[in-house]
Amino acid sequence: MKAFRELVERSIATGSLAGVEDLLADDVVFRSPVAHKPYPGKAITTAILNGVARVFEDLHYVSSIEEENRSALVFEARIGDITVNGCDFITTNDEGLITEFTVMVRPMSGATALMEAMGAQFPQIQADAVAFAEQQR
Repeated sequence: MKAFRELVERSIATGSLAGVEDLLADDVVFRSPVAHKPYPGKAITTAILNGVARVFEDLHYVSSIEEENRSALVFEARIGDITVNGCDFITTNDEGLITEFTVMVRPMSGATALMEAMGAQFPQIQADAVAFAEQQR
């Protein structure tokens, strides 16, 4: 999805994806490469994506595949000394808002580093999701 890619490329270095919530449908579902259960909802997805912005260093997209309402954005990033290769699989609705966001990463050392780094972020992610949900009321 071009709008998401442009947002990431413009703002990832700041440690925040300000405005990402404007690209998400209210009923968006986020599927993590390191968590079994999906995370439903705009508040938690916004918070997770901002958490990722704090964890990934030097994230850049290397290629993409676009077809109708589905996109695959292939990326590279670092977490400390570990290089991570991954792909964001994005599905959008008729209004162009993201309804499904699935992330896959490799190698296993990268997935492990991501799991540990995001685990450390999770208290902040939960607090951000609650704050976002309260703002939307």
